[in-house]
Amino acid sequence: MPQYPNRQFLEFEQPIKDLYEQIEQTKKLAEKNPKIDYSSTIAQLEQSIIEKRKEITEHLTPWQRVQLSRHPDRPYLFKYIEKMMTNFVELHGDRNFADDKAMVGGFASFDGETVMVIGQQKGINTKMRQQRNFGMAKPEGYRKALRLMKLAEKFNKPIITFIDTPGAYPGLEGEERGQGEAIARNIFEMIRLKVPVICVIIGEGASGGALGIGVGDKVLMMENTWYTVISPEGCSSILWRSVDKRETAAEQLRLTSLDMKGFGLVDEIVPEPIGGAHWDYTEAAAMLKKVIISALAELKQVDPETRINNRIEKFGAMGFWEEIPTSALVNA
Repeated sequence: MPQYPNRQFLEFEQPIKDLYEQIEQTKKLAEKNPKIDYSSTIAQLEQSIIEKRKEITEHLTPWQRVQLSRHPDRPYLFKYIEKMMTNFVELHGDRNFADDKAMVGGFASFDGETVMVIGQQKGINTKMRQQRNFGMAKPEGYRKALRLMKLAEKFNKPIITFIDTPGAYPGLEGEERGQGEAIARNIFEMIRLKVPVICVIIGEGASGGALGIGVGDKVLMMENTWYTVISPEGCSSILWRSVDKRETAAEQLRLTSLDMKGFGLVDEIVPEPIGGAHWDYTEAAAMLKKVIISALAELKQVDPETRINNRIEKFGAMGFWEEIPTSALVNA
């Protein structure tokens, strides 16, 4: 993990930054006065940082969780692959148009077995974010993902998808090449895959961009992530003609992991290190790996036909509705 002053802080993390600055000042004093022992003071400040991280995490608003999901220091797909897996072999191209850098996939070793890993990668700096289109996949990205899923099914390998996208690419060329069809095709095909499928939301989970690789036997959600039909900024722009209401939109969208679990749209919330996954990549990956291992072990006990039927039933039952009797419509 990057150490202060290279670490970046969100607005509500400012108290933590202040404590780090106090540590830096104390260390400078220690250098100027080597005869004075400042170790206990530094230890107290480090403990205060942990306590402040815990305090902030316990009182996060929905909008603050959205901000945490986008934290510049938050681990992306490649970091989880690095920490959780070995022998990753990336596979490229949709065999039709191009290789979408926003969608990454390939075989890897996970807990002693080969799995297919697929997910969005945003990029860790400005140049890479532009190259990977900020994690917004185009139709060829979703078609590549489907090709890799079918390849995993052919060799009977479990599939693990990692979702982290502000949405599918909304540009003209994406629509020209069939963005909607590509996502719909993935949903249709994923529901019928014969191998275990685990989907994990590790950052942003927006709209069809997330759902295009989000249909599985188990849908997991990291603690400080969000999952909904549109970003708070997009919702605010549509309803209030301004992004200034994004905090209100975040509350009204009910997009947090607790909300999604309550709605039955995700199966399990994966805890994060105190303060968020960006504070400890290794611990965050270890927490997620433990849950995935358990989910895979459970799914392997179920035969493919039953898994498919359970998947269909699970996604078919999502949502809330009320049927009005025909007689009531006639009388109205």
